[in-house]
Amino acid sequence: MVKRVAVFGAGCSGLTAIKCCLDEGLEPMCFDKSGDIGGLFIYQHFSEVPEDDRASIYNSVIINTSKEMMCYSDYPIPDDYPNYMHNSKVLQYFRQYAEHFQLLKYIRFKTAVCSIQKHPDFLTTGQWDVVTESEGKQEKHVFDAILVCTGHHTHPKLPLDSFPGIENFKGQYFHSRDYKNPDTFKNKKIIVIGIGNTAVDLVVELSAVAKQVFLSTRKGAWLVNRVCDNGFPLDIVFFSRFNAILQCTFPSMINSYMENKFNSRVDHDNFGLKPEHRFFSQHPTISDDLPNRIIAGKVVMKTNVKRFTETDVFFEDGTVEKDIDVVIFATGYNFSFPFIDESVIKVEHNEIPLYKMVFPLHLEKPTMAFIGYIQPVGAIMPVSEIQARWVTRVFKGLTKLPSMEKMKEEVNKRKEDMQKRYVKSERHTIQVDYVPYMDEIAAEIGCIPNIKQLFLSDPKLAWQVLFGPCTPYQYRLCGPGQWRDARKAILTQKDRIIKPTKTRNVDNEMTHGSFNMLFKLLGIFMIFAAMYVLV
Repeated sequence: MVKRVAVFGAGCSGLTAIKCCLDEGLEPMCFDKSGDIGGLFIYQHFSEVPEDDRASIYNSVIINTSKEMMCYSDYPIPDDYPNYMHNSKVLQYFRQYAEHFQLLKYIRFKTAVCSIQKHPDFLTTGQWDVVTESEGKQEKHVFDAILVCTGHHTHPKLPLDSFPGIENFKGQYFHSRDYKNPDTFKNKKIIVIGIGNTAVDLVVELSAVAKQVFLSTRKGAWLVNRVCDNGFPLDIVFFSRFNAILQCTFPSMINSYMENKFNSRVDHDNFGLKPEHRFFSQHPTISDDLPNRIIAGKVVMKTNVKRFTETDVFFEDGTVEKDIDVVIFATGYNFSFPFIDESVIKVEHNEIPLYKMVFPLHLEKPTMAFIGYIQPVGAIMPVSEIQARWVTRVFKGLTKLPSMEKMKEEVNKRKEDMQKRYVKSERHTIQVDYVPYMDEIAAEIGCIPNIKQLFLSDPKLAWQVLFGPCTPYQYRLCGPGQWRDARKAILTQKDRIIKPTKTRNVDNEMTHGSFNMLFKLLGIFMIFAAMYVLV
């Protein structure tokens, strides 16, 4: 019987894993190499030079998911917090969460995990032998189950072999993980390689102080903005159950709609951003500021780098940029678990063979799980939480996993679907869509809201659940782990979104009857559409 559970990492996944263990009556013990909670969001406070095997972010990071979509499902983020939070605000929220649920006493800080091996009686007990190290002293433990929550932004991918001549380059070059702030890059000519969120953040920030910044990309990207329709956050506008149904039912049409929508803001061809793939074939890049920098000439888009000389950079389109001072590789990360034997989990080309992105396939006993090793098109925090809710129920025997053969089929099917949809890249090996994946795991727990039933018993709530943003509170309305304030949280979420921006109130008496009638007609149409979808 599972009782003692080791949790590795006290970041956004580890914290909720501890809480979920406690919710199910398990006894968690968390180990973290740092001296504080927060994982990715604490490391910049320790040192300007990131430590090995630990995540690191730059000082100016503002998270790309809004507070209502990224909070844990039974603990809303304070209503006066901004919708898109600076990393220090995210860390404050984690502290509040940890203190509210009294999680800190289960964490052993400044303790590294050295090795994990199956206990000699594993086939009978499912137990694990764990060796940890703190202040130079090693300690052995036996745990009934393991939750790996160490994240996948710790081992930078620096593909220097793909860039001929880089060894002769006399300027400075490094991975984006080592970037902290723009202070030392004043009046430099800088090339940033990559077009993910980090790459774009860096070129925008550096363009304020550098002589010139170039952004080099092989494939381009679809660029979306945080501030969306009517000033609401992007994920609040698009991540609804109704939109997820539309995307699943009419993928080509929704691809075209999204491409036209974001192309109407910034013509991707004219701005050198346009990719060859469809909108949903790549993780989108989020930036409100990049187009402003490009149109002002502070950032210049470039094709892929062909080769380096001592001072110059040649690009595949035949252009050359001379006297480059700095090259920053925003080229992603490699996944690895050096403390776990490869017989348990083996990573190849950043592919992790996990059932529903959580459970290793080849274990005789389901007593190890990986939380947060996933790249959602959306927020990671609620995804990690719902994974942990499911896993702890499996550990307790309340939920069963299918046969090993069926789990292999699921993993292979997911891999095939991913390869069909996404551009071939090691970046696209752990991708999921937020709403469908949350529902997939919620089905294992039994906490998906019954919309048909809600339309009969609570139409106001049902409307929000179907057409409103699919906030994490929806997974606390029913089933195991039900939270009595979930309904209230859903019906008041718009107030929490508006509060931090509406700091100057104006008396607006202007109303337009025709607009009101239009909205009513639209509402009637959407009700009929919902009834059709739910039949």
